[in-house]
Amino acid sequence: MNREPDTAAPAVSTGPAGPPGTGRRAGWAMLVTGIIGWLASFQLTLDDWRTLQDPSYVPACNLSPVVSCGSVMSSPQGSLFGFPNMLVGLGAFAAVAALGVAVLSGARLHHRLWLALAAGAFAGVVFVHWLIVQSLYELNKLCPYCVVVWIVTIALFWFLILHCLEKGVLRLPRGVHDIVRDTHWMLLAAWYAVIALLVLTRFWDYWSSLL
Repeated sequence: MNREPDTAAPAVSTGPAGPPGTGRRAGWAMLVTGIIGWLASFQLTLDDWRTLQDPSYVPACNLSPVVSCGSVMSSPQGSLFGFPNMLVGLGAFAAVAALGVAVLSGARLHHRLWLALAAGAFAGVVFVHWLIVQSLYELNKLCPYCVVVWIVTIALFWFLILHCLEKGVLRLPRGVHDIVRDTHWMLLAAWYAVIALLVLTRFWDYWSSLL
């Protein structure tokens, strides 16, 4: 007697799988940017606390009249939500790093969580660019640790967006998707280059005095 072939379908994941490796790339991006962003936020928090304890304390990041974080931390822009901005970074970057560890350990996050992460990173990018404008054109200061936060927030947003596109969680017109996928490193480098050019031109008199 012939037996019928087993037609039971294997368990499959719901939602698009995306190309191999995209999950690990996003996981590494979350882990690395989360750790670096948390350390920068922690150092800013520590310097802010020491300044509150001792008004004569000079943070190590106060390197010159232009490159300085003390005046940035004490400004209204440094406490936009009624408390120091770096406290937001401490919580947000810690959560991002923890989720990065989970992804690298094999956890498969729900697509809604990926969307929430991308939305949070987008909010972070908007906030960071507001801070860039405030630093360059209102406060006239460049905070080294803040610059680190700018860099990792943009990278985190970029790689989360790439992951969501590759997984099909976000969709773009096919041609735009292909351009972003094939040139994502160049686009990210161009993004950083524009910010670097703004910093260079805004404080050109100071940079040229160092030559």
